[in-house]
Amino acid sequence: MQLTIFIFYLVAMMAVGIVFYFRTKNMEDFALGGRSVGALPSGVSSVTSDMSGWLLLGLPGVALASGMDAAWISIGLFIGFAAAWFIIAKPLREETERLQNSITIPTFLERKLQDPTGFLRLSLAIAILFFFVFYVSGGLVAGSKLFASVFGLPRVTGIFIIFVAVIAYTFLGGYLAVTWTDVIQGCLMLIGLLVIPIMAIQQYGGLGLVVETINQQSPNHLSLFREVSGNSRSLLAILSNASWGFGYLGIPHIVVRYMGISSAKKVPVAGTIAVVYVGILMLMAVTSGLLGVAFFADNPLEDPEQVYLVLINTVSHPVIGGLLLAAVVSAIMSTADSQLLVASTAFTVDLISKRLDSSKQLLYSRITVLVVAVLALLLAFNENASVQGIVSYAWSGLAATCGAPLVLALTWKRTTYQGGIAGVIVGAVITVGWKLLPGGIFQLYELLPAFVFACLAVVVVSLATPEKNPEAQPA
Repeated sequence: MQLTIFIFYLVAMMAVGIVFYFRTKNMEDFALGGRSVGALPSGVSSVTSDMSGWLLLGLPGVALASGMDAAWISIGLFIGFAAAWFIIAKPLREETERLQNSITIPTFLERKLQDPTGFLRLSLAIAILFFFVFYVSGGLVAGSKLFASVFGLPRVTGIFIIFVAVIAYTFLGGYLAVTWTDVIQGCLMLIGLLVIPIMAIQQYGGLGLVVETINQQSPNHLSLFREVSGNSRSLLAILSNASWGFGYLGIPHIVVRYMGISSAKKVPVAGTIAVVYVGILMLMAVTSGLLGVAFFADNPLEDPEQVYLVLINTVSHPVIGGLLLAAVVSAIMSTADSQLLVASTAFTVDLISKRLDSSKQLLYSRITVLVVAVLALLLAFNENASVQGIVSYAWSGLAATCGAPLVLALTWKRTTYQGGIAGVIVGAVITVGWKLLPGGIFQLYELLPAFVFACLAVVVVSLATPEKNPEAQPA
């Protein structure tokens, strides 16, 4: 029964892709849906395109294994998400349309900062492609864990199922297919994250008994300032976890939702919907992981990232379980599709568009979806890969390389294209280098130093180079 429901769900998502295939006529339709999406789908899809399998596997896994590390991550993400919607979303929507209808972040920054060399656009597009290969790979790994846990399928089989399903509707329908499947998937995710924790708490005997059991099993599991081991949670650890929030200021597959909304006037409504929605999802995801401490006290899970999947099978009827497992796949697919879309447009629009006429741009974007997905597929075959590890690395790289130049370009008029280039390079180098260095300060999550130093690079180099000519801005 679960497998039947599951297959029906995958077929429905592919059908959406086919419907929007016939509405996708050009590159702007494929990349931004012709800037025609309303407030509700924009707000919901900005959440679902972000949360991925990490929400239902990675974050509950952190809560089960490390307690309130998950809470600090969620607090940082919530603040960053709200800041992005209410600080940069509206000016980005207005500016990208004004500057020759820019449909990608690299092209927008090139025009905004008046880069005559094209190097800013090229370097940022390459960084986006590089880190998105890792990000999509994280989604495939999440899918393999689901199929292994629920259906007992080999991890390679699970990887291929997710690979084929996501490719199908992203390849066909572009932005509109991705957005509307995200809305459907977002509803499933919300239902799944509300239903399972509530059912689990009821079956266990109430919230009070759950909390009592958690405290008995692991006295520090619910402490914000003590680690599970009993040691004080260091400022370094808190900063590492909370710094995840910086990602929302520049992650391309999320900020593109600000660009695709039908009107800048709808941004406040969309932002309110998105912020409330993401807050509920993260609260319930952390709760799911903590419930695992009580439920599996006598039989600990080998892989903490499967705690939500095991809870589904433990507390729900197989029919309900099938629907809720579809919610997990929804989380995985709703992010992978958005990432593939942004990566393909970065390649086509920002790297090779000058060599193509408009009729070929759409074809090459679809081909790039396949290429990026295949590269991610190869990375996903690593049996030691974890969802949390892959996503955290890609999140850091994209936040630093894209976020620092974008935020400063939108908020500081003195930003120059040389500063933007410096920010991209410094952000990428520190992300990659910091990860390779062991111990001490290098235990700090690489996003924080990468983002801070990328911002400093933008500011220092911008002050050292001539101001851009305001009269030269393209209109």
